[in-house]
This record gives sequence, C-alpha cells and structure tokens, in this order.
Amino acid sequence: MLRLTNLKLPLDHPAEALPAVICGKLGIKPGMLRGFSVFRRGYDARRRGAIALIYTLDVEVDDEAALLARHADDRHVQPTPDTGYRFVARASAKLEHRPIVIGFGPCGIFAALILAQSGFRPIVLERGKAVRERTRDTWDLWRKRNLHPDSNVQFGEGGAGTFSDGKLHSQIRDPLHHGRKVLAEFVKAGAPEEILYVSKPHIGTFRLVTMVENLREGIEALGGEIRFGQRVDDLLVETDVQGARHVRGVRLADGGELRSDHVVLALGHSARDTFEMLHARGVHVEAKPFSIGFRIEHPQSLIDLARFGPQAGHPILGAADYKLVHHGKDGRSVYSFCMCPGGTVVAATSEPGRVVTNGMSQYSRNERNANAALVCDITPADYAPYGEGPLAGIALQRHWESNAFRMGGGDYSAPGQRVGDFLAGRPSRALGEVLPSYQPGVHLTDLSTALPDYAVAAIRAAIPAFDRQIRGYALPDAMLTGVETRTSSPVRIRRNDDDLQSLNTRGLYPAGEGAGYAGGILSAAVDGIRVAEAVSLSIASP
Repeated sequence: MLRLTNLKLPLDHPAEALPAVICGKLGIKPGMLRGFSVFRRGYDARRRGAIALIYTLDVEVDDEAALLARHADDRHVQPTPDTGYRFVARASAKLEHRPIVIGFGPCGIFAALILAQSGFRPIVLERGKAVRERTRDTWDLWRKRNLHPDSNVQFGEGGAGTFSDGKLHSQIRDPLHHGRKVLAEFVKAGAPEEILYVSKPHIGTFRLVTMVENLREGIEALGGEIRFGQRVDDLLVETDVQGARHVRGVRLADGGELRSDHVVLALGHSARDTFEMLHARGVHVEAKPFSIGFRIEHPQSLIDLARFGPQAGHPILGAADYKLVHHGKDGRSVYSFCMCPGGTVVAATSEPGRVVTNGMSQYSRNERNANAALVCDITPADYAPYGEGPLAGIALQRHWESNAFRMGGGDYSAPGQRVGDFLAGRPSRALGEVLPSYQPGVHLTDLSTALPDYAVAAIRAAIPAFDRQIRGYALPDAMLTGVETRTSSPVRIRRNDDDLQSLNTRGLYPAGEGAGYAGGILSAAVDGIRVAEAVSLSIASP
C-alpha cells in the first residue's frame, strides 16, 4: 500500500475527484487503482474564500514496487507505515503482586488498559467518583455553588479531559504510532470514526462520558479493577542495604494498604495534596514552568468569519478555532490555549474558597460563544514571592485562585470584565453583546488586580496584537473571566529516560500531565501507554 500526502482539492469537490487526483499524482490509468482510504483530512484556510482540503490517502494499486521506484524522489509518495499496535510483554500465569495505577484520567485509563490487555490485571485507585456521579457533583457546583472537593472538573473518572472540548490532537513525537492506538480504542468505545482521519479531532463532553464508561468495562472484563473513592495518602517505601529506595505499595485514606512493586502515578495537574505527600516522602519533585491568565469569549460567528470568510458555516469546516502567540518586549509570551469553539467557560476549582476557570465544548460546538484561555508564561523564578522549594508554584496558584474567589463575591462566582474596559484600565459596570457563559455566575469588576502586574501588562499588550491577526479580537464587548491557573502541572516528578521510573524511587512510574510529561488528552493517553509498557517489561523481566 502507498501513502500519498499533501493532495489538495477544493472545499466542495465531488467524490469522484479523489480517484482522479490519485491517478494523476501517480500517473496511472483508473483501472490500476484497486482502492483507497483517507488517513488524514485537513484544510488550508490561508486564502479566505478559497479554502482547500488537504488529504493524506492510503492507496492500493497494481505494481506498487514499480510506482515507488518511479517516484523515488517524491517525498509525498511513500510506503504506508505499519501503525498497528504490538504488545511488548505478556503476564505470566502467576503474578505475585498486581500493578497499581493511581488516577483514572486519560493517562491512567490507557496505562490500565494496556496492562489489562497484556494480562497484568491492574488495580486502579481513583479518589473521585464514577463519571455519571461525578457529572452530577460537577453540576452541583455550576448550578447551586456546592463544591465536592474529590468529585469535580479535576477529580473523578475520566480526569479533567472529560469536561473539555475533547480535543484529540497533539504535537508530540510519536514514532511508534501510540496515538493511533488511542484513537482506535476511542472509536471502539463509541467515538465517531472521523477522529481517525480529521486533522483536529474532538469528541465533546457528553460523548466522552459514555466512552469512559465503555473503556472501564473493557478493563474490568480483562481482570482489572477500578476502585472509586480511594485516595492514596502515602507510599510504602523501603530502603535496601545499598541505600536504594523501592516502592512496596500504597496507604489509602481509610488506613488500608495495598502491596505492589509497580505503582503508576497517573495524577492530574491538580493533585496538590499528593504532590505534597510525594515531596515529604522524598520522591524527586521539582518546580516547572506553566502559565496563568483569563478565559476570553467572543461571538463564535466573529471567529468563523475572521477565519473562513464567505465559507464560514460550511459543514466540513464546522466552528472555527484559532491559535495565537505574542512575544512581548520583556521576553514573556502570551498565547491562546485550550480553545473551545462554540463552547462554554466552566468552574474548575477543586478546593474550597477558590475560583478556577476552564473551557468546555460539546461535539456539536454550537453554543454562541467561542472561548479560549489567554495566558502568560511564568517560570519558577516568578514563584519566589509565594514560597520556596518545588511546590512554590502551587502556592502561587492558590494565592490567585483565592483572590479570584474574593473578587467574585465569595460564592464561586468568577470576576469578569469587558475587553474594552480591561484595555482602558477601568472597571466594567455592565455587560455588552457578549454574555459570559461561566456558571454559577460572573461578577463584573476590574481584572487589573486579578493576576500579577507582569501578567496583566503582557495580556494587555497581546490583545491588540491578536486583533491584527483576527479582526474583532479586541472587540470591546468581548468578555474576560478569571482566573485560568491550571494550564499544566506546576511540578515535574522526574523519571529516568530509559525505564521511566522515578529518579530516586524504584518501582514508581510518574506519568501523564500531573507528573509533567503530557498536556492534553492524547499526549496523556500516549504517555500512559509508554509507562504501561515499561511496567510490563519490568514485571516480565525482573
């Protein structure tokens, strides 16, 4: 089979145009084409009104070897790579201690799935609730201002990605095609098959709920266990005569203990008490950069028109997204993050007395507003006013989240401001045409004190620059809602590059977003696969 890349066709091309462009590209007669499938379909929107679709096709033809030789100098004609998944090890008939996976977000789900498919019958410990109970608890905050600290946007089955846009694209290097395994398992669990070929696949919250349940049932059918309401409060660690540290299990919040020599830390980026426990236990933890800012909302129609022009609203294109970066004169960057077309801004705190924002979309992406995080990068050097050591970034987050809670009125409402007022440095007194979507509500104020001065200044400089790229971005009635502080983990739990075990605690496998090795559903799931393979090899080859 041959893979043809970078095949361009008009947005509204007829179906028969694909076979014709294949034959034209290869210089063959139609009778030599046996069949083809779409591996990837994206679009080039640089010319508004003349948007082109960009295809990658897998093609079956007569005499493939001769065609490859004829097109040897064409990088857009290559053999189709083998993207099938291959397990690295299988469990023996007798397994002395089952591996433990802490956390059941995307990373934990796929770590547990690969371990279960390999016969290792993992035990998953999730502090939150099953996804449907968790959804009820999350809505309890959004509708009635009742926070459930262990069952919310951050904690529970499916992880933070469940209440998001369900984006399934990433820029990670993936030479072993683990991302393809993730997408295939998602389709098997109920995702639309289009995620296998569209360039920016997404699922949306409602579909993710059912998919997560199906993935859980698949793990359990293979002998794995998922135990909800099980918060890990300590590690069982022993030190051998050479002074090397080895994990021997975990202690739960209820005092119970589980024995295991292989523990996967598939933590989310908000597992602050667990980070504190790991640091106290002597596990190597270090501060890492992340970003802070606001959520910004525009009419989705404005973004569609700016990006797609007269072809806005085309069913293949759907709701338009964007990705923006501004490099300030002081060296700080402001960028858009987790852009949710046709979505809503959601309350995402996991601790009482704090306000955190995030974004969410359904599969249809048909809400009236577009929203995105608009954030400024910060580094561990910025954490010094809030504390010392590897957990100082958490102290920074808590400071500004508590400040947002006070600015919002102390009832989980979020502080908000119209963009025009923010740029002018005056408080907002009334809403304009863009109604904020954040629930349980927005309290209009002056966001100039909602973040550090350098972050406010950087965002103020970035918005007019973004307006030059997307006309209307600085719309005076666009809404800013604060604060966005959970863009990524503020810590990294360092691990070895070869066996993926903790630098100083054998048998402990830091993984995913909370450990500082992923950012988003797909990259976290891929990291879960990599760590599960490392665990499998360790158990199979002690």
